[in-house]
Amino acid sequence: MSEKEKSAGKLLEEQLTFSFPHIGKEAPKQVDESAAFCEGYKAFLNEGKTERECVEAAVNRLEAAGYHAIDFTKQYQPGDKVYFINRKKAIIMTTFGEKPVKEGVRINGAHIDSPRLDLKPNPVYEKTDIAYFKTHYYGGIRKYQWGTTPLAMHGVVIKKNGETVKISIGEEEGDPVFCVSDLLPHLAAKQNERKLSEGLKGEELNVIISSIPFVDDSVKEPVKLMALKLLNEKYGITEADFYRAEIVMVPAYKAADIGLDRSMVGAYGQDDRVCAYTALMAEIQAQRPEYTTVTALVDKEEIGSEGNTGMNSDFLKHYLERLAQMQGADVKDLCEHALCLSSDVNAAYDPTFADVYEANNSCYINKGCVLTKYTGARGKSGSNDASAETMAKVIGIMEENGVYWQAGELGAVDQGGGGTIAKYVAHMNIDVVDLGVPILSMHAPFELSSKLDVYNTYKAFCAFYK
Repeated sequence: MSEKEKSAGKLLEEQLTFSFPHIGKEAPKQVDESAAFCEGYKAFLNEGKTERECVEAAVNRLEAAGYHAIDFTKQYQPGDKVYFINRKKAIIMTTFGEKPVKEGVRINGAHIDSPRLDLKPNPVYEKTDIAYFKTHYYGGIRKYQWGTTPLAMHGVVIKKNGETVKISIGEEEGDPVFCVSDLLPHLAAKQNERKLSEGLKGEELNVIISSIPFVDDSVKEPVKLMALKLLNEKYGITEADFYRAEIVMVPAYKAADIGLDRSMVGAYGQDDRVCAYTALMAEIQAQRPEYTTVTALVDKEEIGSEGNTGMNSDFLKHYLERLAQMQGADVKDLCEHALCLSSDVNAAYDPTFADVYEANNSCYINKGCVLTKYTGARGKSGSNDASAETMAKVIGIMEENGVYWQAGELGAVDQGGGGTIAKYVAHMNIDVVDLGVPILSMHAPFELSSKLDVYNTYKAFCAFYK
């Protein structure tokens, strides 16, 4: 329809109303671009199924791009690239900018922990000729989803002699995997009466690890002993070493293309490694940015950002203080002028479960990265509520650089809610807003993201770092 043929109402509607476009319709060339970008993303997801593994995967990419471990006694020039590792479970990366840090920095924070099953300190037991691991779930999981899911074993053991042993079983071709059992429908009448949240209870998330006994009639628990023998042969560990270990059970799935059109990525841990990867790659692409970049991939978000590798600690604050000291600046000036993206996912509108969303204020797959002005629960409890000025800055950056973006809330009011690292950054007197990727089936063992949304999140971070 030509402009002359449009009615006055239609012209006024176009002038005054607004909606977010489908990227596949408005920018079809991005379909192939996003697919190419997500090949690297899928590789990162397969490499990093724990925080430690994500840090290692990040360091490999950083050092290949010319980054070095930071020396806080050194003077750096614009374009210099450094990184800092916190206890092998969090990492901060920086590209030094043209402007002094007293005029602010550009911070991008994502988390690299994901919901999972942690082994208890004394996990190995035998019952009725089957050996198990006892687990304690980590983060917000729907426990029933973890039954009959193929699981891989990841982690580290610090042996009595100080040696560190890395554990990984279930990822390589030919590896065994592990599983939590569930009832057959024929015998599940009582279980079916449970609430869905108790379909599998926490103490029922017991992982089957073996069923063949060590043949010796004098041994009280021969199947358990055989399991320990196999672990000892492979890793040189004993039962006592579990007390000095961090071992987790995670889905053994590899990241995969989803759909006939291959338009989505399906994988474990996309919350929030999708933002971690896009932030990492945007950081690497930054050359001589206007503002010094601070890209932080952090731990413990799924349990409230607690601990000294989470954002509710002072390790980022201390890093910023050191950056300021290196240039003879006051960290209070740095923070007051800084701008931060709290890079985390949001719940994509799912038409199968439409009643928990408010359609006009939800995010959708294939419409770009999502700005989330506030999270929290009920009356925005526990939320950072970004100011109009902060929203205007970030929206302006994206629109000036051709980034497809949208806005959304985490579900309808009073349906639930959640939090991110944003409020902890805000505690440092830093302007911050959430920006990330819409996710379907968030926190499930297998989550879905749109490749177009992943790609535009990367483009948003690149624009933020210019």
